[in-house]
Amino acid sequence: MRLSQYFMPILKETPKEAEIVSHRLMLRAGMVRQQSAGIYSWLPLGLRVLRKIENIVREEQNRAGAVELLMPTIQSADLWRESGRYDDYGKEMLRIKDRHGRDMLFGPTNEEMITEIFRASIRSYKDLPLNLYHIQWKFRDEVRPRFGVMRCREFLMKDAYSFDLDEQGARASYNRMFVSYLRTFDRLGVKAIPMRADTGPIGGDMSHEFHILADTGESEVFCHSDYPDMVVPGADIDFRDDAALEKIVTQWTTPYAAAEEMHDEKEWARVAEADRISARGIEAGHIFYFGTKYSTAMGAKVMNPDGRETPVHMGSYGIGPSRLVAAIIEASHDENGIIWPKSVAPYDVGIINMKPGDTDCDAACEKIYAELQYTGGMDDIAVLYDDRDQRAGAKFAGMDLIGLPVQVVVGPRSIKNGEVEIKDRRTGQRQNLTVEAALNKLREDH
Repeated sequence: MRLSQYFMPILKETPKEAEIVSHRLMLRAGMVRQQSAGIYSWLPLGLRVLRKIENIVREEQNRAGAVELLMPTIQSADLWRESGRYDDYGKEMLRIKDRHGRDMLFGPTNEEMITEIFRASIRSYKDLPLNLYHIQWKFRDEVRPRFGVMRCREFLMKDAYSFDLDEQGARASYNRMFVSYLRTFDRLGVKAIPMRADTGPIGGDMSHEFHILADTGESEVFCHSDYPDMVVPGADIDFRDDAALEKIVTQWTTPYAAAEEMHDEKEWARVAEADRISARGIEAGHIFYFGTKYSTAMGAKVMNPDGRETPVHMGSYGIGPSRLVAAIIEASHDENGIIWPKSVAPYDVGIINMKPGDTDCDAACEKIYAELQYTGGMDDIAVLYDDRDQRAGAKFAGMDLIGLPVQVVVGPRSIKNGEVEIKDRRTGQRQNLTVEAALNKLREDH
């Protein structure tokens, strides 16, 4: 994409309403624009990151055996009355009426709807286990939306729901999602630590929040120092092997890890002082087992092997892709701007033409731009080419701000020697190479 033809409204000044780093940088980089309190338009650069995160989440859900569907944003209040939550949910629910006067709502979550879909279609234990998920926009009318897309009213959520015959099966489904989440966050380029979460009136130990460590995190978290170095399961993990998955979950839940609301000072005191990490964290995912709460209330039953009807055991598993955009920035930035992990960067390479109109600069940039986007059978390399007639300093600042992993700088002096400069955004390392050598390196690194 040529920047002269793109829409990326970079702001020179930091907006006053932006309280945290990710909000400031997302506004300045032209990723989002606020339309009203807690509601944002996703502009082209931000949308590319959001879609990359969404695709990684989808791929790992599919790998774990979950099946994608798509449920509507508008739900009938009748379903929520069945579960008993319509009157209990609170003012966060946006309640509306259609033209016929029927009570409707903008879905804040989908337990009721997915339970209705299940009960209308599944009758036998032979159809279990089943995990259905979707990626859809939700709305919660936060009393005080703040921190940009970190805590807003309209947000994109991946929510999955598992259905099993009994608690043993539900635990296996829970473990499957637990391991899937480890892989998902690892592919997103962040270290997310699973921490014990409150299970509410259901009790038990099957609830975890996944926190990304960041200095500007909203929660205080406590964990063992082993966590940052723990190895995430590879792509070859067999999600049908319940014993192997349980072993992984045990490994990842044995060391101490808890957010402030679940922190136990007595247990924490048993952790050697040298092994303690006290930090800030951003909740990026939550997995939860809730037994037969919804299936009993809404009649979601299956015939068990003994020929009797029994309510299914359910769990829910959420990740917020829109929230993750901000969380990744909070965990990966410097004073100059965003530093995207390669897997979610809006573009892989940024080309800076320091002197548009110069024959040699233009020719080199056009060659690199054209050849990087056709890799001869590999995945294309996404390139953002700054071909605008602007000051070089503004171009450098803009490219650092948007955080692309690699920059290719083409200037009149270096190109006369047949060379261009390659800059690694994360490390700041620079290397002068011939055009052909630069192309080869970029292809290899991709």
